[in-house]
Amino acid sequence: MDIVLNAVEARVLGALIEKDATTPDYYPLSLNALVNACNQKNNRDPVMALDENAVRDALDGLQQFNLAGPARGADSRVTKYEHRLQEVFNFSRGETAVICVLLLRGPQTPGELRGRTERMHAFEDLDAVQASLQKLMQREPPLAVMLPRQPGTKESRYAHLLSGPIDAAEIAAQPSASVIPMTAADARVARLEEQVASLQSEVSELKQMFEGFRKQFE
Repeated sequence: MDIVLNAVEARVLGALIEKDATTPDYYPLSLNALVNACNQKNNRDPVMALDENAVRDALDGLQQFNLAGPARGADSRVTKYEHRLQEVFNFSRGETAVICVLLLRGPQTPGELRGRTERMHAFEDLDAVQASLQKLMQREPPLAVMLPRQPGTKESRYAHLLSGPIDAAEIAAQPSASVIPMTAADARVARLEEQVASLQSEVSELKQMFEGFRKQFE
């Protein structure tokens, strides 16, 4: 079965992959935490405003491709969700990081990918990024493609193909955001923001469980 993800499925899969790599203590994710991860403003392009129903439908779609589903063996009253990318593709850490950023941010140059994958995988240089991209492009069927170079730019951008074939000319015409290096302080703030969002989700789940428990005695 050929994998063709819609935009919401791609966002949900990318968010699961990212949180698995960057905040493993809070992974797998509850539905509430996954919604927050999909809708966060940093490291997302475009920024989305998904509700639980949209994310639940996307999870159902991903499960049909065996790419995600309820976490196995999770000891929790609240259902948690995990990706199963490794079972399907057996990616290296570099390939996983690259496909994750392409899912979350759209077409990227190797330089952008190196900067934006840093928290998931530290590439030694641009050649290492290119090597991971080549592996993705050499898959059968290919999972990434190099887009035509934009006028006035030195680097070509790359896009994932998990959402099916793309119009390379149309995508290449879209502007590419410049890379803003993430400082150590920025990285710490990003981690704290993610941890706070995860804790808020856990508190919300505990409140829901408490309300359900209390109603049993009313």
